[in-house]
Amino acid sequence: MRCPVPRGSGSPGAVPVDLDTRITVELSSVVAGARRRAHRDGDGQLDTAHLLHSLLESDPEVRAVFGDGGQAARVLGYLVQRSIGYGLRWHGTVEDSGAVPRVTPTGRGGWSPAAAAALEHAQARASGDGARPAHGVDLLAGLAADPECRAVEVLARAGVDAEELAGRLAEV
Repeated sequence: MRCPVPRGSGSPGAVPVDLDTRITVELSSVVAGARRRAHRDGDGQLDTAHLLHSLLESDPEVRAVFGDGGQAARVLGYLVQRSIGYGLRWHGTVEDSGAVPRVTPTGRGGWSPAAAAALEHAQARASGDGARPAHGVDLLAGLAADPECRAVEVLARAGVDAEELAGRLAEV
């Protein structure tokens, strides 16, 4: 199946060209949902909060990582608030925490450097397990690995310890 994410020439925060061969169809759908959310919110770039929102909405395996304590619902609550005011301070800014190395631009732009780095982390994590395609939990691990990204800020506001989450994901 072809990836629904358009490709083009290289630019900062770019998506790798071979995206469709390195992620599952389900994760490709998550990426497409995050891109639609960014566009609908009027954001110039897909960022880590868009990815987290799409992951929680679409991936039952990711929701299961949060357990039955209501953490996933609290995180989604903050993410919904983003589009009605919480995230307005992020509009017009580029998410680049610098905590995760920048990805070499090889695909289409429109991704924040932190979001592109999280996807690259997911792909590297998956290829470490025998070159399997990346899954949603791999991307969640990539998001949790960057303590300065917007997704981790949302997690913290919802009472989720991203460092502890990253530790649990290392065992998955």
